[in-house]
Amino acid sequence: MKAVYIKPFLTALLIIIADQAIKLWVHAHMYQGQEIKFLGERGMLHYTENNGMAFGMELGGDWGKLALTLFRILAVVGIGYGITYLIKHKYHRGLIMNGALILAGAVGNIIDSTFYGVIFHYAPLLHGRVIDMFYFPLISGDFPKWFPIWGGEDFVFFRPVFNLADASISVGVILILIFQKHYFKQEIPEPAAPNSEMVEE
Repeated sequence: MKAVYIKPFLTALLIIIADQAIKLWVHAHMYQGQEIKFLGERGMLHYTENNGMAFGMELGGDWGKLALTLFRILAVVGIGYGITYLIKHKYHRGLIMNGALILAGAVGNIIDSTFYGVIFHYAPLLHGRVIDMFYFPLISGDFPKWFPIWGGEDFVFFRPVFNLADASISVGVILILIFQKHYFKQEIPEPAAPNSEMVEE
């Protein structure tokens, strides 16, 4: 494999390994609902599992679960092809690395939903649950009673429990949105140069 392809895919691989290592540690050393606080009440490991998308969102039923897993697999194939295309056409390195972050996150959660049910003996292939653990309820309180819809109800920011794969996807997407004008300002953002990492050897 040419050196230009190694960096983004190696980055994705390292994130996938770290994501799986954290999930397997949590599964082996914690019970569901258990919390290990490392920032007091503002940051903790909170072991939970979900059947759905990032940050605990779900699609209903076994068919929804199966459809989501198959969609993830197709998405990973598409993202992998997209990264290869961006490298081949010498797009901005930041865009390529952000694509690698999204790829890593997608693969990390696919492993859970595809294999964990079989590995941990609770569901057939493609019906596993995604392990989440990071919880940062930074701000909590109650909406004032005059507040529309949620008046008088409690709120927590940030409420979702997530994993490293979710975070990797979110960071990749957010950085692309922030820097999109920089990434796409030219047809070929990084022209060929002798010292460019995006030049094929």
